[in-house]
Amino acid sequence: MLIDTHCHIHDSYPFPVTETLARAKESGVEKMICVGTSESSSEFAVRAASVYEPLYAAIGVHPHDTKDGYGIIAALAENAADKKIVAVGEIGLDYFYNHSPREVQIEALRAQMEVALSHDLPIIFHVREAFDDFWKVFEEFEQKYGKVRGVLHSFTDSMENMQKAVSKGLYIGVNGISTFTKDEVQKAMFDAIPEGSLLFETDAPFLTPTPFRGKVNEPAYVQVVADFHAKKRGVSLEYLTKVTTDNAHKLFTLN
Repeated sequence: MLIDTHCHIHDSYPFPVTETLARAKESGVEKMICVGTSESSSEFAVRAASVYEPLYAAIGVHPHDTKDGYGIIAALAENAADKKIVAVGEIGLDYFYNHSPREVQIEALRAQMEVALSHDLPIIFHVREAFDDFWKVFEEFEQKYGKVRGVLHSFTDSMENMQKAVSKGLYIGVNGISTFTKDEVQKAMFDAIPEGSLLFETDAPFLTPTPFRGKVNEPAYVQVVADFHAKKRGVSLEYLTKVTTDNAHKLFTLN
């Protein structure tokens, strides 16, 4: 059984969710986490998880959208288990585009981390070209709460930041980018992620893996990502599937 630990099928697909879920099941993908990127997207994720058994929800406001508000996340987090909410995310900092002012992004990151940790929920982090500020905020919360559970989603950064994240107990989310990047430094970093810290995701409908570039991404393709890395690591798909599924269950409560 594979788990797609990060997708957006709840509000992004041009085709019915039921068909998407059927294709996922055929590929051995039995559980998927629908990740919020705005207040409305987070509400949609919770609604989708309540309707479709294989779906779980993460609630959060992406750094791009923090300028439009993030107050609803605290309200949604109440009675999280009853709503199949398994994480707060995706939240973080993105200085590549700066769609929201940096000070607003940092304020929103702090506020949403507070929601997650006060409800004992893991966090799905989005960090792009902002690790200096991210680690400052992260370490503030480590000092306050101790261990901060979470995953760096769609990670493509340096070996140094990967190793720092792993040393702090964070998981590393790997998706289709790893199958088509031509950056040798990135390739080496992906290969060096410890198996015990590795999670697979699609970020569907974005970042479709090779050999399906040009098509809409979907959770079924997480099997493609897993198979790619099994071959690169010289292990069986069954083995790496079990390891990464166990990792997902350790981080998220998926009953």
